[in-house]
Amino acid sequence: MRSPIVLVPACVAQAGPHLAHSAHLKYVAAVADGARCTPLIVPALGAATDFEALLAVADGVMLTGSPSNVNAGLYGETVLDPSLPQDPARDATTLPLSRAAIKRGIPLLAICRGFQEMNVALGGSLHQALHGVPGMADHRERKDDPLDQQYAPSHRVLLDPGGQLARLLDGAGEIMVNSLHGQGINRLAAGLAVEARADDGLVEAYRVEGAKSFALAVQWHPEWRFSENPDSVKLFRAFGDACRAYKADR
Repeated sequence: MRSPIVLVPACVAQAGPHLAHSAHLKYVAAVADGARCTPLIVPALGAATDFEALLAVADGVMLTGSPSNVNAGLYGETVLDPSLPQDPARDATTLPLSRAAIKRGIPLLAICRGFQEMNVALGGSLHQALHGVPGMADHRERKDDPLDQQYAPSHRVLLDPGGQLARLLDGAGEIMVNSLHGQGINRLAAGLAVEARADDGLVEAYRVEGAKSFALAVQWHPEWRFSENPDSVKLFRAFGDACRAYKADR
């Protein structure tokens, strides 16, 4: 049987003097080797995207992290720091794509920016600068540190004992995660259920309540050297299994 096809929406990024559609190798590898599916990188074409054509071949969708932020105008706010990178083409692609995938019951895994954009797509909002919110920790990485240090475990998250994430992690009550984000969930969208929180109360994982299939989002980066982290291995395996089940039931 053909392996399931997982859509991986691209970012628009500078490649030398040109703009390019790009997806980090770590995400592509996590789909190919972790979920054991075939990744298909989707250009960020916004309204020009033929979503029906894409979803007709998709057995899964993975929304990746990115250096850019979801535009605050999409949840009714003004951008506080215009110097931070934006990617309106990605916003215009991933938000409708995630809504359509959930409606169809296509398995969906969202990571970091993907976690934030999925919340916004469903009507939620974000803190634009977590480090400036009273009571919240600074969840940003030190950009001058080596990558191994930036992606090293940074803090624990407490898992909902009755949640989907706890079940697929064999009943774990807490896990250690990395932390490389300046923004985070403020208002959780209706229809989303918290799966994990940081010690400061920040939502770190959620699921779509009543979803027809796997629909889980995490704020951290499980794709980083996933094969060395048993929790990440279980997460991508569960996502891949859901994609195979969806494909078999088509």
